[in-house]
Amino acid sequence: MAILVEEGKISWLDKVKDHIPEFRMYNQYVEDNFNIQDLVTHRSGLGLGMGDLMFFPDGTDFTMDDLLSSFQYFKPESAFRTKWDYDNLLYLVAGELIARKSNMTWEEFVRINILEPLNMDNTYASLDQIKDTSNLSASHAVEKGEIRVIPTFKEMMNGAAGGIFSNVDDLSQWILLQLNKGKFGEDLKKQLFSTVNHREMWRMHTVMSADSNPRYNSHFSGYGLGWFVSDVKGNLKVEHTGGLPGMLSNTVMIPDLNLGVVILTNTSDDGGGLFSAVANAITDDYLGLDNFNWVDKYAAYFKQRATGNDDYTKKVWEEVATADASKINAKNYTGFYRDNWFGKAEVFNKKGKLYIKFLRSPKLNGELQFYKNNTFAVKWEYQDMNADAFVTFSVDNNNKVQSIKLKGISPNIDFSFDFQDLDLQRED
Repeated sequence: MAILVEEGKISWLDKVKDHIPEFRMYNQYVEDNFNIQDLVTHRSGLGLGMGDLMFFPDGTDFTMDDLLSSFQYFKPESAFRTKWDYDNLLYLVAGELIARKSNMTWEEFVRINILEPLNMDNTYASLDQIKDTSNLSASHAVEKGEIRVIPTFKEMMNGAAGGIFSNVDDLSQWILLQLNKGKFGEDLKKQLFSTVNHREMWRMHTVMSADSNPRYNSHFSGYGLGWFVSDVKGNLKVEHTGGLPGMLSNTVMIPDLNLGVVILTNTSDDGGGLFSAVANAITDDYLGLDNFNWVDKYAAYFKQRATGNDDYTKKVWEEVATADASKINAKNYTGFYRDNWFGKAEVFNKKGKLYIKFLRSPKLNGELQFYKNNTFAVKWEYQDMNADAFVTFSVDNNNKVQSIKLKGISPNIDFSFDFQDLDLQRED
């Protein structure tokens, strides 16, 4: 986007609807005032991960038109521009804006304007661009203590919210570009973006809570344009993580020390423990701090968290296994239900058992197993990530089912499985 700003095709403070007229938000004021920087600063007022079910898990059939009209149905969780909550969907809108203003796909724009000039010849903006996948890292998940390969995540409507495939060597070129404030090449004679826009990207646009850890003597923390920014021991720290099923990344820079760190892992089940521990250990060393045994500390933390998570979910499924479902009348629940942004779900009888499936997200289907009252538990066909859910039916005074609400079973479910944002109303 900085490139387009410098080409005069957009301005950072342009209203999104001036470039994408179909863009809709949850109220008229926000829609009329939503600017380009709002797309990438996580201050929309929408809740954490709201709407991510449109592409998690992959394989949904949602289009950009669906996405652009979906925000009007979401209920905000905070006032506009007052609170930070991560939002992937608005990055997809940013990718669409880039495509419209450049007259090429987001993937082609990135390849031509960034990857090729920086000689990042082993970096791709989509899976489809990789002709030879023999050296592509496999994604992994952990199931019952065993590591297994899972399918490579297929990017959504565009790759602007995590669609880059790369390696450490190429990402080092990207980091050098950032550390050199947009300059690159021999003697830094070439420039991809200006120093002015470099400062704009690293400026704190959305305020967050500062880390109170006295180890780093931090005073501020916030979000720039696509970067987390904070201070550690008097030095600016710029960083961002990335995560998809079976893949995690971490990019950290301390420009005052001319330091950049890239960590790529091909499993996501530790929740970032590995890349956090390694990044912290490396940056601590450059900051002159003592050995804090980050690996041991993160290992202990995630082991404790996993144990608590396993105990809770195990107890739920044990209760399901012993629950008395004899009084359940399946006919009360079967039928079609519809959510304004996620579309239809069907509850149906299959060989004497209740099932639910979402028509626009084919991997979200599974047996409804009675839990208690009008709540069931569903173990999805999709098991690449832990996303099983409670399904609760609401009934009227005549005991007729009117609606469905869902909630993830695991306390540590990934925020992109935003089942809680669905409001499924019965259609028949």
